[in-house]
Amino acid sequence: MYELVTEFDFALSKEEVLKGQGIDPQRASPRLFENADEVIEETHSLIKPAAMYTVVQVNNFEHQTITFENGSFEGPLVGRAMAGAEHLNIAVCTIGGDLERRVQELMSENPIMGVALDGAGTSALRRVSQTVEDIISEKACEMDLALGMRAQPGQEGWPIEQQRLVFSILPAEKIGVRLTESCLMIPRKSVSFVIPRGKELDSSVAPCDFCSKRSRCEWRKEKQSS
Repeated sequence: MYELVTEFDFALSKEEVLKGQGIDPQRASPRLFENADEVIEETHSLIKPAAMYTVVQVNNFEHQTITFENGSFEGPLVGRAMAGAEHLNIAVCTIGGDLERRVQELMSENPIMGVALDGAGTSALRRVSQTVEDIISEKACEMDLALGMRAQPGQEGWPIEQQRLVFSILPAEKIGVRLTESCLMIPRKSVSFVIPRGKELDSSVAPCDFCSKRSRCEWRKEKQSS
């Protein structure tokens, strides 16, 4: 069984559009803010947000492998982030392919606006996945259970090939998402993730804690100083 999520209520800000492009709003020029503002309305007209998620019961955990009825996830990240999980929340989210096609058109006509629209799409996908995370969090809270960190196949320590297992569990084609032979998602503005759930999970961990680049990551340094 799985749950479909098709109702999303959010309005992107100019700051979110800039962040979606990897631009710090505090350092952005007035022109960049104008570009961001110009693409917001079109972004909302193009996106078709949809998501689905399910919960599977964990049967066993050993070293770097967590096993459940449908199979097992394996890898160093799995071993460190999912220890103690009683269940796994597994989700796929998308904003559809219309925005991506419009970005491709703009890249030949007006690449500056194409980049701005692409950034808006990135931020829209973040809002969609955050909505699903909030639903998962509310249900865990009702059951007095903790959630672990959100992890995605393809992150360091978790082979992207395990994406195939996610797509064997969730019929993502029902929300228009498919997997390529190289385990990339189409439309490109789609994301899958797993959030462990249980009584003994450490909710303070974050993906940065497991990244080998953490000591030299400017984004991590900025977060720590804020």
